[in-house]
Amino acid sequence: MTENKTQATAADAAAYLNSIADAARRTDCLALADLMHHATGQPAVMWGSAIVGFGLHRYPLAGGKTGEICAVGFASRAADIVLYGLSASDKTESLMASLGKHKLGKGCIYLKRLTDVDLSVLEQLVVQAFTSKSIKGQWPQATD
Repeated sequence: MTENKTQATAADAAAYLNSIADAARRTDCLALADLMHHATGQPAVMWGSAIVGFGLHRYPLAGGKTGEICAVGFASRAADIVLYGLSASDKTESLMASLGKHKLGKGCIYLKRLTDVDLSVLEQLVVQAFTSKSIKGQWPQATD
């Protein structure tokens, strides 16, 4: 079996965020990192080269093995900020209706900018998703 392509790394999340070229996107991503840190109580960890993640989620794989990914996280992509792990909870639907302007993908939420959404609703989504699946007290094993 192959390893998960996206693994925790020892890269500096703050350096990654501060390197985002577009000033408005950089400001949004820094604010989003603060929101997720506040909501989860976890430090930012880089997953792969572009995902800023918080907490740890283990999931079952075939053959009794498990995979690991951040419990919640985000990435700055060319067109959008992509939020990971927030649409997994049973209570998500009611909060999504009041989130604001966003698009849904397969397991992801896409935002153009943070000013398009209600930050208190976004924080509730983060808390809800994090508490529903995060493994408390366990940290991902960073790879170089």
